[in-house]
Amino acid sequence: MADRFRITLCQLNPTVGDIAGNAALARDAWEQGRAANADMVALPEMFITGYNAQDLVMKPVFHNAAIAAVEQLAIDCADGPALAIGCPWVEDDKLYNAYMICRGGKIASKVLKHHLPNETVFDEVRIFDAGPLGGPYSVGNTRIGSPICEDSWHEDVAETLAETGAEFLLVPNGSPYYRGKQDTRMNLMVARVVETGLPLIYLNMVGGQDDQVFDGASFALNPGGALALQMPAMETAITHIDLERGADGWRIMDGDKVKQPDEWEQDYHVMVLSLRDYMRKTGFKKVLLGMSGGIDSAIVATIAADALGPENVRCVMLPSEYTSSDSLEDAKACATALGCTYDFVPIKEGRDAITNTLAPLFEGYEDDLTEENIQSRLRGLLLMAMSNKFGSMLLTTGNKSEVAVGYATIYGDMAGGYNPIKDLYKTRVFETCRWRNENHRDWMMAPAGAVIPERIITKPPSAELRDDQKDSDSLPDYPVLDALLEMLVDNNASVADCVAVGFDRDVVKKVEHLIYISEYKRFQSAPGARLTKGAFWLDRRYPIANRWRDNE
Repeated sequence: MADRFRITLCQLNPTVGDIAGNAALARDAWEQGRAANADMVALPEMFITGYNAQDLVMKPVFHNAAIAAVEQLAIDCADGPALAIGCPWVEDDKLYNAYMICRGGKIASKVLKHHLPNETVFDEVRIFDAGPLGGPYSVGNTRIGSPICEDSWHEDVAETLAETGAEFLLVPNGSPYYRGKQDTRMNLMVARVVETGLPLIYLNMVGGQDDQVFDGASFALNPGGALALQMPAMETAITHIDLERGADGWRIMDGDKVKQPDEWEQDYHVMVLSLRDYMRKTGFKKVLLGMSGGIDSAIVATIAADALGPENVRCVMLPSEYTSSDSLEDAKACATALGCTYDFVPIKEGRDAITNTLAPLFEGYEDDLTEENIQSRLRGLLLMAMSNKFGSMLLTTGNKSEVAVGYATIYGDMAGGYNPIKDLYKTRVFETCRWRNENHRDWMMAPAGAVIPERIITKPPSAELRDDQKDSDSLPDYPVLDALLEMLVDNNASVADCVAVGFDRDVVKKVEHLIYISEYKRFQSAPGARLTKGAFWLDRRYPIANRWRDNE
């Protein structure tokens, strides 16, 4: 029996639907494993299709193409280490989330996922059938158990594998980020190690897919829970890991232990990686955005410059008579500090034309929100025209606080193809700006330093759609609003819960009302990077026509 076993762990970034491209990544990784004399090359869950492919994977022509690609990989990778790769599988007219072990020119073993996640962003019960509890597979004389992602969150799969002879556990994952996720993963995997007494290798994919980011951060644990390996977060990496067998069974030899970033850096990196991959995977290369001189557009411009390079970001100031001189100066200063293109496009002529066109219809009516929204929608029109003309994706800039209570104009400042800060509350926008001004990393493509002027961070937020307007005229102060939103949206709290911790009932009811009546706006809003388990889209799904109100 072999006393050493080498696995090449491939923390890579697949693209949903690019079966040929994902197969090429797998083949290259296998070549690296063969050059390193690995016994096995391991890739994450559903790697050949990309993840999360949602209903696409149910399409027969798609999942059959994925299976054929893995069968071809098995042939191509016959002379060398075993190749383990996630792939859909059809058996007895049932579709499974499977993990294929390719050896000797064929698919030698298959693991079928047993526990199908059906919460937050996952609908696997809708897509796949549940596989049976199974035993380990063999690579040479070594027996390996592979609970697939969710299977490792439940004790029965790992315990069954240990009882049926698995000598260590290799867990392939498509596990997306939310704030604090790595601590949750680590605690659960330590529990599996303690329960089974087996070493465990947790392999996660990396990269953005629509609103989700798979953050990598793969790791390995020895019996007792000691950390043997920690791979980087948010970065692709290929690592060769060795196990040695002694009198007490297999142990993972110590490898690199990359320090994990704090939550502020992780959130920011997720927003950058999410936008970068969304652009790359949809074929766009450049972006533009409305640069108002406010904090939201400043952080979005910074994220875009860090993700794509300043040369690929166009910042457009569209002033009206309500735009302050501070905003004019601040918008240009931020775009200049970042190194982005800056355009100045006043909206007065267009607004006058629209006002004159509507004057006969609006005669006798007082000016109200309608006139404010015309400004916003005119800006949206002009920005979309530039998007069409220049072939650049328009980014929208509404933070989670605004998205939650509808403090944004549909078909106006909500226009755009992607929103990097959609899941970032306003209070965290302020802190994120401060963090970025004080920190720079090699994955950031914009300049280091205080790229967001201090006045943008410290001045009172305003939409500047009328004289002397402040956000606080319409909404509770953001610290209060965000605390309420975290309770009502993220934690599903009741009105009574909010009142019990000291919030004014009338304020709570107002915020609750705004959340419910804004559902139709969110339904039509651009996708954005998911940072929490309470993100708007797949995490939180509410009806648009809804008369429910909490009357406690």
